[in-house]
Amino acid sequence: MMGRIIQSLQSSLAIADQSDVGECRRRAMGMAEQYGFDETQVGRVGIVATEIANNIFRHAGRGTVLTQVLDDSIQPEFEILGIDQGSGMSDVQACLRDGHSTRGTAGTGLGAIFRLSTVFDIFSIPGQGTALLSRIRGRATARQTALPSAPKLELGVISLAMAGEIECGDSWGIADNEQFISILVADGLGHGPLAASASKAAVAAFVNNPFDRPEEAMRAMHRAASGTRGTAAACARLNTTQLTIEYAGVGNISGAVVTEARPRGMVSHNGTLGLQMVRTQQFQYPMPAGSYVVMHSDGLSSRWSLADYPGLAQRHPAIIAAVLYRDYSRGRDDVTVIVARHGQ
Repeated sequence: MMGRIIQSLQSSLAIADQSDVGECRRRAMGMAEQYGFDETQVGRVGIVATEIANNIFRHAGRGTVLTQVLDDSIQPEFEILGIDQGSGMSDVQACLRDGHSTRGTAGTGLGAIFRLSTVFDIFSIPGQGTALLSRIRGRATARQTALPSAPKLELGVISLAMAGEIECGDSWGIADNEQFISILVADGLGHGPLAASASKAAVAAFVNNPFDRPEEAMRAMHRAASGTRGTAAACARLNTTQLTIEYAGVGNISGAVVTEARPRGMVSHNGTLGLQMVRTQQFQYPMPAGSYVVMHSDGLSSRWSLADYPGLAQRHPAIIAAVLYRDYSRGRDDVTVIVARHGQ
C-alpha cells in the first residue's frame, strides 16, 4: 500500500555561553538551507533558534537545543527543541504574553517563537525545568496530492549519538498510510559506524515494506543485517481503524502503550538480528483513542514514569520525548526515543 516514510538526522548543541546562541542560529539556518527551505522560512528558523537558545542561557544558565528536519519527501518540518533543567515557569500563559519578563528583557521571546511556529508547545514545572517545541513547515511538493490520505500522526523523535561519537548507532523509521502507522527502532551492537551500519540495514529492509506485519518485518530485517555486527530492533504497527497495535521485538528495545499516564509494556524476545534470532513472535495490544506508544533503545532508562510530571501526558509527543530524554538518558550510550499517537 502506498504511504509515506518519515526519517531525519538530529543535531544537538549545548547552550552554556552567550556565544552558543549565535552558533545555534548558524547551525539551524544552515540545516534549513540544506533541506531547501526558502529565504523566509530560513529567516524564521534563525529567529526561533536564537530566541530558544537565548531563553535557555538567560533563564536556566545551561541546557540543550536539538534540531532536525522531519522529512517525508512531501512537506518537511524543521523542528527545534529547547531543553533545560532550570527554575521552570509557574505561569506559562503569562510568559507567552509580550512584555512579560522575569529578567528585565523586552519579554517578547516566547511570543515571537509562538507566532513564527507552525507547531508550538511548551511544558514547564517550577524547579524541574522546561521543554519547548517549535516546528516550521516547509514548502509542499507535488507528491502531496499524489498520495491517499494518511492518519493524523502526532510524533516525537529524539535519536542522538553517545558523547564522543560522530555517528549514532541507533536508527529509526516511521511510515503511515490510510490505515496503518508503522514504527521501527533499531540499536546496532556497540557504538559508532559499525553499529550504525547494522541498524541502518534493518531500517532499509523496513522501508522496503513498512506495512508488513511486524513479525514478517523482523525476519526481513534479520536477513538484511546478516554480515553486520548485528542489531536489536522492534517494530510496531498501529491499526488506526481497529485501535490495536501489533508489536514484535528482538533484543533490548523497550515498547509500551501509555493510557492516562500508565504504561503497559510490550514483549520483546532475546536475540540479535543478523546474528541469532532465537524467536520472532508478534503480540497484539489494545490502543484506545488518546493513548500513545513509546519505544526506545536502552540508552534510555526503562524506569521512567509520566505520573511524576502532572500534565505531561496531554502535551505534544515531541515534548514528552524531550522530557524523557532529558531526565532518563543514561548518558553512556546512543539513545533513541519515539513517542507517537494517532491524532483525533
